Amino acid sequence: MSEVDADLRGGADFTANPYPYYEKMRVAGPVHCVRTDEFDRVWLVVGYDEGRSVLADQRFGKDWRTLPGQTGAGDPINANMLEMDAPDHTRLRKLVAREFTPRRIEALRPRVRQITDALLDAMVPAGQADLVDAFAFPLPITVICELIGVPDLDRDAFRLLSNGVVSPAGAQENGDAVRAMGGYLAELIENKRRSPGDDLLSALIAARYEDEDALSPDELVGMAFLLLVAGHETTVNLIANGVRALLENPEQLAALRADFGLIDGAVEEMLRYDGPVETATFRFAREAATIGSTAVAAGDPVLVALAGADRDPGRYPEPDRFDIRREAQGHLAFGHGVHFCLGAPLARMEGRIAVRALLERCPGLVLDPDAGEPEWLPGMLIRGTRTLPVRW
Repeated sequence: MSEVDADLRGGADFTANPYPYYEKMRVAGPVHCVRTDEFDRVWLVVGYDEGRSVLADQRFGKDWRTLPGQTGAGDPINANMLEMDAPDHTRLRKLVAREFTPRRIEALRPRVRQITDALLDAMVPAGQADLVDAFAFPLPITVICELIGVPDLDRDAFRLLSNGVVSPAGAQENGDAVRAMGGYLAELIENKRRSPGDDLLSALIAARYEDEDALSPDELVGMAFLLLVAGHETTVNLIANGVRALLENPEQLAALRADFGLIDGAVEEMLRYDGPVETATFRFAREAATIGSTAVAAGDPVLVALAGADRDPGRYPEPDRFDIRREAQGHLAFGHGVHFCLGAPLARMEGRIAVRALLERCPGLVLDPDAGEPEWLPGMLIRGTRTLPVRW
């Protein structure tokens, strides 16, 4: 790989606001060799067209276990379809795709509204709250737990493990969280195997034992991990980041309050403007290829900066302006290609219901002026803050 032209390791300014950095890089070109906390050298794609192309290009693989020099199968939670290529990815995705059809997601709408209303009933009388803890986290984790069939999940413990996996403060925390998460999920699956129900996890366990070519034990753990973590982490930060964007742009907030018919477009703009996933997960070049005009050697690691691509002025005029009337469709917040997020329709529904209900119930909603500077989640995967103190 070429010489590093940007060092993105551990900078507080970059973590809090990576967009000026991505803009500066994009002006110089859509692809750059950078150093991150995880990679000494990695190709970072910041252009929209180039990023979208890589996400859909099967020459860029996901299964790092196929790289030369890799030994062992890794941790069980890594045996998930986000870290696999065809044919394994195809097989695993088919097993869960039927649970995320538009009709099945629409059937969840009354329950999502019910959970939302119950959370607001508990939160609103206090007049102030940490919106993440009181609302943005419990809504999606409740929905996905009920869908999968683990309503008695220890959510506080799971939240700590989840944060340690997807936004760790360092390699030690990540390793500890990955191992603990694997053990936690293996025990959860064993309990569900002993007491199956009419839910997704029970169906996946049954498929493991009844179908000739279904889930291995590690794949069960990996699938449970992906469904639970991806099923709530993105929506937590969609809601929190989206509400923050509205409160920091009062004219847009006023426009939405005046016409909730804008809510669908508002959520798409929230996803584009400051979405919950900053970079797509790791890819590598299976063979020599080009990204734009940049030559990439076989085996080179590649990260697509979704946050950078969705602020590309070549795709979105005035990209740093938050505009709920913008035609934001086509953004990459949920990825693109065969790994496009299966749960995107559910996340969108939860975001639309949550934001509208919150604004209706809290007409005086503002950021808490006494809260101080936000604590941004570390790393380049999940984009968000640990808390979002608000008042109304």
